[in-house]
Amino acid sequence: MVAGALGAIGALHAVWMRTPWPLGSPAEFADTVVGVGVERLPTPAMCAEVAVALGAASYLVGARAGVLPAVGPRLLRTAGAGAVSGVLLARGVGGLLLFGPAGSGRRIARTERFLRLDRRYYSPLCLALGTGAALVAARGA
Repeated sequence: MVAGALGAIGALHAVWMRTPWPLGSPAEFADTVVGVGVERLPTPAMCAEVAVALGAASYLVGARAGVLPAVGPRLLRTAGAGAVSGVLLARGVGGLLLFGPAGSGRRIARTERFLRLDRRYYSPLCLALGTGAALVAARGA
């Protein structure tokens, strides 16, 4: 499930290289998904980098879990799944601790809509996926 979710999120980032789908405009996308003004939207190249990273994360977790073909040393897949877990857990905790409205004293200013969605969905999803990746890294197939 973790590998599938990471793959789907990676595919969505690939879509975002060309379109703000499922949102109606770049401004709505910037507010909802990134939490910034449209002038600070990530470039298509940045979306591509995230899509590739999420695809690699999906593979590492899936291969460690035994649901995808294993290539290379098992230690590499185990360490990779552990690294995926660490990144996702850091994003989940970091989102809850660092994101805040402008002028709030939080380190990373984001829009109110993004903050609401991040606290309700984005950060908890990262924490859940990070926990799942940690279990896969520790237990394997």
